[in-house]
Amino acid sequence: MKGRPALTREQAEALAIQALTFIGGDAERLGRFLAITGVGPAEIRMAASQPGFLGSVLEYMVSDERLIVAFAAENNLDPADVDRGRLVLAAIWERDLP
Repeated sequence: MKGRPALTREQAEALAIQALTFIGGDAERLGRFLAITGVGPAEIRMAASQPGFLGSVLEYMVSDERLIVAFAAENNLDPADVDRGRLVLAAIWERDLP
């Protein structure tokens, strides 16, 4: 059986933005995300425009299976899409390094 096709960069970035919105929609989730990443609430918009940040959002998501399951259920997604998006963004970020 053939696997699902890879996500495009645009799809992976959209997924990461969707994940960030999901995280930000709950004070407890957002607080944990900010504590782990070290990003302050006032800095999150600026951080989101930095290379690698969207990939780090998906990296954070894959570190917590309960978070992935809740996110996927709320957004009618396959939980594996989160990791697929993470891999796409990680590959792009690594390729863009000097």
